[in-house]
Amino acid sequence: MTKEEMIAMIAKDAKINKRQATEALNSFFGNVTTNLKKGKRVSFVGFGTFTVSKRKARVGRNPQTGAKINIPATKVPHFRAGKGLREAVRK
Repeated sequence: MTKEEMIAMIAKDAKINKRQATEALNSFFGNVTTNLKKGKRVSFVGFGTFTVSKRKARVGRNPQTGAKINIPATKVPHFRAGKGLREAVRK
């Protein structure tokens, strides 16, 4: 599913126009991103939780040359599906 398809579904379900649905979806994405940048979790009961995980620095290798490279520590977004979503997908 693409963002445009999601916007069309939101507009239809909420009985609003596509411009309003686009603003709502962009607001959702923006607020999730803002809170994750601040290190906060974003949780939706039954759906899932967005968090930030920390990856340690490590030594990797360039697959083309085999040379060792240092990979710095970083933060990455992580999503854990909630019970309701897991059960809905399994059926």
